[in-house]
Amino acid sequence: MNRREILLAGLAGTSLMGLPRLAVAEPEPKLLTVSKRVLEVKGRAATVYGLTGPDGKPGLSMMFGEHFRVRVKNDTDSDTIIHWHGLTPPFGQDGVAMYGEPAIAPGASKDYDFANTRAGTHWMHSHMGLQEQQLLAAPLIVNEVKQPVFDDHEHVVMLHDFTFRNPQEILAELQGGGGAHAGHTMHGSSQGMDHSQMNHSGSNAGGGMMQGMAGMMGGAGMLNDIVFDAYLANDRTLDDPEVVTVEKNTTLRLRIINGAAASNMWVDLGAMEGELVAVDGNAIYPMKGSLFPLAMAQRADIRLTIPAEGGAFPVLFRPEGVRARTGIIVASKGAAIPRLAGEGDMAPALDLSQELLYRAVAKLPQEPVNRTEMLMLTGGETNYLWGLNGEADPAQPLFTMRQGERIAVMMHNMTGMAHPMHLHGHYFKVMAIGKTVIDGALRDVVLVPPMESVTIVFDADNPGSWPFHCHHAYHMNSGMMGTVGYTSAA
Repeated sequence: MNRREILLAGLAGTSLMGLPRLAVAEPEPKLLTVSKRVLEVKGRAATVYGLTGPDGKPGLSMMFGEHFRVRVKNDTDSDTIIHWHGLTPPFGQDGVAMYGEPAIAPGASKDYDFANTRAGTHWMHSHMGLQEQQLLAAPLIVNEVKQPVFDDHEHVVMLHDFTFRNPQEILAELQGGGGAHAGHTMHGSSQGMDHSQMNHSGSNAGGGMMQGMAGMMGGAGMLNDIVFDAYLANDRTLDDPEVVTVEKNTTLRLRIINGAAASNMWVDLGAMEGELVAVDGNAIYPMKGSLFPLAMAQRADIRLTIPAEGGAFPVLFRPEGVRARTGIIVASKGAAIPRLAGEGDMAPALDLSQELLYRAVAKLPQEPVNRTEMLMLTGGETNYLWGLNGEADPAQPLFTMRQGERIAVMMHNMTGMAHPMHLHGHYFKVMAIGKTVIDGALRDVVLVPPMESVTIVFDADNPGSWPFHCHHAYHMNSGMMGTVGYTSAA
């Protein structure tokens, strides 16, 4: 071999004539730490979970095209596992125990390594028991570019509903026929009834029928079956809200994540008008307004324009069916910061009137639907047993599909509560609301109100066995969870 042939052989990675193979060092995984922390809520200390990235801040932020290489370290005394909500990893790396993945034991770590194909506003949360209710959740932001193209600033807002009670005790109470759910089947009798005064913070919580009727709105059904002590925006109440400082005459993108365990919310911009530009991390044609619905686990990117004269602008988050609220304040430098009451008018039930109008910027390829599956959302009587197609078994296969198929799923809610339905491993298009066919948004969570139907369509392009469940944590842990799986390739 001449000198040129030897050099070429080395560059090709061969080991001819003893030349060393060139090694490329893999970057270290980003460290994500699960820990316990103390949070003060309304002057009272509570021990909750934390989920911090390598910079010590909650969650992770990365670039689109960057390999998802993350190490989760469990620094708590309980088993856990973290789900990458909004991403579509290969089966076995989704972060769900029981579905091909073991839990992460106390003191142990687990590595995740896959090619991420999803940009946008996403989040991560525990998928074990009710740890999500104990604030084991954080943002997961995947940026397409290093600097925003259309916005001068960005700010992430993580929403939670909060209770000082042990969530397992609340679930046991509900399953025993007590709590706010006790009179769930008694529809149409308590117009706008407020349950904020119910004693749901101690052992005597909510056993009577009048208490059980709380949370009902007209004939629409029950809005809330859990009574919370507070609602949080980036861990803070309106007693001491976060103030986001911005320049006058600029734009701000709010990346809002509803990480609540059991509360649908309204985003209320008050005197400001904003543009909703993305839902669940997927761009839609901008929709102007000052009030936007945000169901559990959904995300909304809203663009605000700060006027030339500046000022302070409250952005409120109002859970449906209660007067309590939380929020942040967007303010230009020097603006007087108002004091905001922790309660206001009772927020109405979320509906799908805006969902009907959302139109995705990205389009699915023009292919026919291979078949339509029916999914009945069932249960919810006083025994607090929920289900899908009458089954209350997380391992129950709802249907199977072949890789390459396009599947429509018509979800019909036969219960008296709304259910935010989430499909793992895929994203879907909202195809119809009731009998109205639409070219809707691309999502991974859609709200199905009581006695209504929503049809979604998705491509079977990620083989595995995937959870399909209600994202109300107490419903999911009481049976409203099943699986969809793959058979042979089409």
